[in-house]
Amino acid sequence: MLFNSLTFLVFFAIVLALHNAPFPWRMKKFNLLIASYLFYAAWSPPFVILLWISTAVDWKVAQWIHRSDDTARRRFILILSMATNLGILGYFKYGGFLLENFTVTMAAMGVNYQAPDWNIILPVGISFYTFQTMAYSLDVYLKRAEPAKSLLDFSLFVTFFPQLVAGPIVRPSQLVPQFATPKKATPPQFYWGLGLITIGMFEKIVLADSFLAPAADGAFGAAGALAPLDAWTGVLAFSGQIFFDFSGYSTIAIGTALCLGFALPNNFLYPYAAIGFSDFWRRWHISLSTWLRDYLYIPIGGNKRGRIRTYVNLMITMLLGGLWHGASWTFVIWGGLHGLYLSVERMLREAIPEQNWFRSLWFKIAMALVTYFLINITWVFFRAQSFDQAMTMLASMAGIAVEPEKVLYLNEIVPAAIIIAGMVATHWYLRMRSMEDVIAAAPKWLIGVIWTFMLFMLMITQGSDSAFIYFQF
Repeated sequence: MLFNSLTFLVFFAIVLALHNAPFPWRMKKFNLLIASYLFYAAWSPPFVILLWISTAVDWKVAQWIHRSDDTARRRFILILSMATNLGILGYFKYGGFLLENFTVTMAAMGVNYQAPDWNIILPVGISFYTFQTMAYSLDVYLKRAEPAKSLLDFSLFVTFFPQLVAGPIVRPSQLVPQFATPKKATPPQFYWGLGLITIGMFEKIVLADSFLAPAADGAFGAAGALAPLDAWTGVLAFSGQIFFDFSGYSTIAIGTALCLGFALPNNFLYPYAAIGFSDFWRRWHISLSTWLRDYLYIPIGGNKRGRIRTYVNLMITMLLGGLWHGASWTFVIWGGLHGLYLSVERMLREAIPEQNWFRSLWFKIAMALVTYFLINITWVFFRAQSFDQAMTMLASMAGIAVEPEKVLYLNEIVPAAIIIAGMVATHWYLRMRSMEDVIAAAPKWLIGVIWTFMLFMLMITQGSDSAFIYFQF
C-alpha cells in the first residue's frame, strides 16, 4: 500500500477514526497493530510471517540477555539473534548476489559451475525493520535500554505502519515509551501533521515523479553515451528525484504518526547545503547514518585506534552502508566513494590549520558547491544499472564520450533545471534554520496560499502511483 495512493487515504481515514473513538488505550493499540499488519500485507501477505519471526526472536532474546549475568551466555544469545536477523536479510536480499559472484569466481578458476535460478522476491522494507529490531537487542545487550514490558508495545515498535517499510529507522527508546500511555494528537499537532503529509506528497508526486523523473529516467534509460548537457541534467535531476522521493516518504511518515499523536525523528536536514561529507551524513538519511555510527563504526574502534585504523573503519562502515542499499557492486562503489570522501576530508582537516577565511561566506558557499558536485558523482553509481553504464555516464559528463546522443528535450531540461536550482537555494536558506520557525514567522495568509498551491498541484498532476525508490532497499 503506497502513501501516494487513494487506498492509503481511505485506510488512514479509518485508522484515524478508530484511534479517536472512545475505546480503551489497549484496544487502540491492538487496532494500530492490526492496521500495521494489514498495511504490510497489502504487498504480500506471506511476508507478514517474517515480521512475526523477527518480533518473536528479538522479544525473547532481549529478555534472556537481560536476565543473564553470564557474559559468555549473553554474547551467545546476541549472536543467535544477529544470525537470525542477518540470515533472513541475507537469504532474501543477497542470496542471488552471492550466487552470481560465486559463479563468476568459479569460472575464473576454470570450473564450469551452473548456478540455479534465484527467483526470490525481496520483502519490502526488510532492511529497515531488520536494523530496527537489531538495534533493540543490541541496546539491551549493551545495557543502554531495558526490554519492553509489553509484547504488544514491542510488536507495535517493530510494525508501526507509518515508518515500517522505509523508515525513519527508530530506536527503541524513541518509540516504545510512547506506547505506554494514551496518545491522541492535539489540534496543533494534527494540523501540523496534515501539513507535513501535504508537503511529503508534494515532494513525491509533483517534484520527484512529475518534474524530475522524466529527465533522470530519460538519461539513465539511454542505451549509449549522452551529450554533456543531457548527462548533467539527468544526474542533477536524479539528485533531486531521490531527495524528494525519500524525504517525501519520511515527511509523510512523520506527519502520519503525528496525526495519531506519536513523534518520529527527522530523517533529513537540507543535505544539499552540506559543507563537507561529514556534514552531509549529519543531514542525509540521519536515522541510518547514526545507526551505522553507533552500531558499526564505534564498536569496530571508530577514531580511537589511530589515524590509519580510523580511515579503515570509515571505509568499512561506508562500504557496508552501500551494500545495505542493494545487492550490487555499484552500491558498494557508491559507499566506497563516500568512505573515500570522508577519509580525505578528515585527512585535510588534520593537515591544514584552521584559517580565518574558512569562516567567510564565499568559502562556505564554494565548499558546499564542491560537496554537491562530488555527491552527484556518487549518485551516478547509485542510479546506474551497471558499472559500464556508470562509466559511460561519467565520460558523457566529462564530454569525452564516443558518439554521444541527444535524448532530452527542453520540456524535460528546463523544469529539472528550475527545480534543482530552487532546491539547492532552499536548502542553503534553511541550512541554519528550522522549517517550524520559518512557518511560525510567516503570515498566515501566505501559509494558506502555499498550502492551497501544493494541493492544487497534487490534484492536477495526480501522480502515477509509482513506488518510492527506497522501497527496493
